[in-house]
Amino acid sequence: MAAKVRIIIVTDGDRCAQHVVENIATDLGLRCISASAGNPTPISGQEIVELVKTVPHDPVLVMFDDRGRRDKGKGETAMEYVASHPDIEVLGAVAVASNTTGIRGVAADASVSGEGVVVDNAVDKYGQEKTTGRDRTIINGDTVDVLNAVDVPVIIGVGDIGKMDKADDIRRGAPVTRKAIEEILKRSGVSYAGKP
Repeated sequence: MAAKVRIIIVTDGDRCAQHVVENIATDLGLRCISASAGNPTPISGQEIVELVKTVPHDPVLVMFDDRGRRDKGKGETAMEYVASHPDIEVLGAVAVASNTTGIRGVAADASVSGEGVVVDNAVDKYGQEKTTGRDRTIINGDTVDVLNAVDVPVIIGVGDIGKMDKADDIRRGAPVTRKAIEEILKRSGVSYAGKP
C-alpha cells in the first residue's frame, strides 16, 4: 500500500494568495497544487486528490477558497473531501482570517501576527492579534468552518495572505505566511528541503 501524501491546507486561493503560496513552495522545497487556486476553488476535491497523488514528493500546499460565502461553498466542499480522503494525511492548515460575518470560525493552535510573531491568540485579516473577548483564539474566515469537521492536527492563523497592510507583501517574501507554513512543518516534525 502506498504511503499517504502529506498536505498543508491553505484557506485562501485568490490570485495574490496563489502567487505567495507558489513562491513559498519553491523556496521551501515543497510542492503546490496551483490548479486548486481560484476565487472560488475551481476544481473538485476528487480532482485535487488526483493531482496531489501525481506530485514527485511531498509535503504539498493545497489552496481552498469560498469567495466570501458564509455557507459551505466550493472551497470548503473540496477541502472536506480532500482532508477526509484515505490517501491523504493533513499535516495542518493555514487558517486565513477575513471579514465574513455569521460564521462559526475555528480555534487556532497559534497565529502569526502581521509583525511576524507567533502568538497564542487569533488574528484578524490585517494580522492584528485578538487580545480581548472569549473568542480571542477563534479565526473568522469564509473558508475555515469545515476545519472543525475534519482531522487537522495543527491550525495556524494568519491575516489576508500577501496583504496585511503590506506586512505579507510577496516582494518581502510574504514572511507571515511563510512563517505559518514553517510553524506547521516544525510542529509536525517534518523536514523539508528549504529548512535553514
